[in-house]
Parts: sequence; C-alpha cells; structure tokens
Amino acid sequence: MVLIGLAFAAVLAAAPAPALGPRPSAAPPVAAKAPAAAPAVAAAAPSAAVGGCCADPLATFGPNGERALSITIDSGISVGRLGLQGRKDGDAEIDPQTGAKRIGANMVDLGGLTYQGKATITGQPLKPVRIELPQTVTLFSPTGAEAELRDFRTDLPGVAMLDASGRLQFNFGATITSKGGQGGNFRGRIPIRVEYY
Repeated sequence: MVLIGLAFAAVLAAAPAPALGPRPSAAPPVAAKAPAAAPAVAAAAPSAAVGGCCADPLATFGPNGERALSITIDSGISVGRLGLQGRKDGDAEIDPQTGAKRIGANMVDLGGLTYQGKATITGQPLKPVRIELPQTVTLFSPTGAEAELRDFRTDLPGVAMLDASGRLQFNFGATITSKGGQGGNFRGRIPIRVEYY
C-alpha cells in the first residue's frame, strides 16, 4: 500500500474583488510529499524512465517477493484562476482525460493555466492495483477562507493493471467548490492510496 499527500493550489476570487495589484498568471505549481508512515517511496519530481527490458535497480521488494508499490506525481491539478459572479458559491471541474476546465454555475474563468493531475505507479509487473482518491478535500487560504475539492475522477478502467514493465500511468481530475462565497489562494493535500488487489 502507498499513501501520498498531494499538495493542491487554486486561486479563487470572490466577487466583487478589490484591485490589489497584478494578478498571478497561474496557480502555484503543485508539489507532492509522502507522509512518514507510507510504507513505500513516493517522489515529487518526475522519475527517470525505466526501460521495459531492464530491471529497476532502485526497486524494493516486500516479504512475499513482490516488488513494492511506489507512486510518483508527474504533475498536480491546476484550475488556473476563477472568480465568483456574486455572493453565492460556484464550482468548476478539471476533466481527468483532457485537463479541460468546465465552469459551473455562478463561476467565471479568469484565465491561467489548467491541467489534470498525472501520476505513475510502479510495482510488480502484470499485477492489478486499486487506487483510491478521497471523496472530499478541504482547501484553505492564508486568510482562513475554505474551498472544497470533490468528485475525484481518473481515466483508469474498472480494473487497473501494471504493464509488463511494472508501470501504470493515469490522470486524475476533480471539482472545486467555493464555500461561503469567499475567495483566496487555496491549498490542501490530496491523499492517494495505492495497493495490490
């Protein structure tokens, strides 16, 4: 089993927003860190490619001889900049397959770079794995405002399986919802759990 906390950042402006200087061009980059209790290694930076013909010299093995699972976050979710059209809450979603942003009711797109999250799992070749994303994650701004990520989705089939080289790449997306009609630069962690079936 692998558990990773993925940092998420989003900029959400409440309407009407006072002009406080130039706006950032995009949300800050997303970083990933593994909690200390994770039984396998998780990396924040893209990993070097491992050829299908050669064994991974850094692979670790469990007590039953299976290659231990690890997850690398290749990129995190970015929703760019969003704004509320009034004092009511709004939402927007990032599609896991295309990375496209879909704006929901009471929200307006203010630009910025948007893309879906991408991750790579490595482990025992040709083994099925279960990937669990949370139902919801609360995001916080430095001023105490909150937003919520929900409805996490992936582009994986019903049963995900590592390929012959022991790798599986997948994309994930979610819906961001404002709370209390407040804006801010929101951050949070998305726990991703991976285990063999």
